[in-house]
Amino acid sequence: MPGPIQRWRRPVAVTTVLLVAVAAGAVVLRDGTPPRRVVAHFTRAVGVYPGSDVRVLGVRVGEVVAVTPQGRTVQVTMSYDPGIAVPADAQALIVPPSVVSDRYVQLTPAFAGGAALADGAEIPLERTAAPMEIDDIYQALDDFNRALGPEGANRDGALSDLVATGRANLEGNGQNLHETLDGLSQALATLSDGRQDLFGSVANLQQFTTALARSDREVRAFNQQLADVAEQLAGERDELAAALRNLSTALADVTTFVRQNRDALTSNVDALADITGILVRQQQAVIDILDVAPLALGNLNLAYNPRSGTLDTRDNALGPYDPAAFACSLMVDQLPARQVPATCLALAQTLHSRGLPMTDQLRRLLKLPPGAPATGGSSPGNPPPGAPIPDQAPGGVDNTNDPTLGGILRGVS
Repeated sequence: MPGPIQRWRRPVAVTTVLLVAVAAGAVVLRDGTPPRRVVAHFTRAVGVYPGSDVRVLGVRVGEVVAVTPQGRTVQVTMSYDPGIAVPADAQALIVPPSVVSDRYVQLTPAFAGGAALADGAEIPLERTAAPMEIDDIYQALDDFNRALGPEGANRDGALSDLVATGRANLEGNGQNLHETLDGLSQALATLSDGRQDLFGSVANLQQFTTALARSDREVRAFNQQLADVAEQLAGERDELAAALRNLSTALADVTTFVRQNRDALTSNVDALADITGILVRQQQAVIDILDVAPLALGNLNLAYNPRSGTLDTRDNALGPYDPAAFACSLMVDQLPARQVPATCLALAQTLHSRGLPMTDQLRRLLKLPPGAPATGGSSPGNPPPGAPIPDQAPGGVDNTNDPTLGGILRGVS
């Protein structure tokens, strides 16, 4: 006879089944769209069963419908929510959450636009992946051990010899190995600290190579010219060798000369240093001489009289002014304006009206601004400046070979 607890559990179970059925019917009635199907082919499907999850980004969107072996591959039929779009080139991956739990199929990547996977599409073996099993890992380790064992690489004792040699080389070198590894660590740390500079150098090298690539034509032309120069030097190597031998001989002679005349050269250099020092200190005087010397030589040439072979000069202390103007100028400088004689004022007015040269003192009497200094004419008997000097003086005397100073300055016509 059932107890009160069993009598209470039976109605609860019936109610739960009815609620699930009603919820499923409500979903079907609400949407009415059947789920989409996709078929994926795997090399193996360990831990995947009908009812296993189908996920996108770790979210369950469907389940595995059937797992069917087909020769060397396994066909996995899946259904997923029709409201979820999957890319047309999607991949199917079997994901093991842990070693003992059930696995699920992940469709990746998530849809981000473009063509969608059609209903009933197949994902080929090239776009599927299954995790490696523990047995595969053990098998790989066993194969590796066999390859290194007595039936493999160590068949002739090569592996044993390698281990023995390594032990012999490392024995007693622990400190050296430690220092080597420590130095390598410091070198790597230095490189890490200077990685910005290293990257900058690489970037600059890239810019340099880019500039060379852009200037390929100029670089080729430069290389061609350099090759031509090298070829020319190669063709004249005998002459270059002879020139170097002669230069060696000349240097030997110069060395001997310097050694024999060391004291004289030292004194000459000291004297030259004194001369250059004087020239530096008298730099302005030298400049003035160079400015005045051409004019002085020109005046000396003009002062030479080829008729008599002498230098003709004329003292003209008053310049272009007459003695009266000079005397009036002195009185204007020494006396007040009211004490200057009226004759000086009349002289100034006369000179001004006729446009004759006037001193600044006489111009001040007429309340005129100072004028430019007047220049006198050429001396009698001398040609004007710039006029050619005749080669033959009156009387038929030939001056083309005049040995005097004037003839030397004037030169041969």
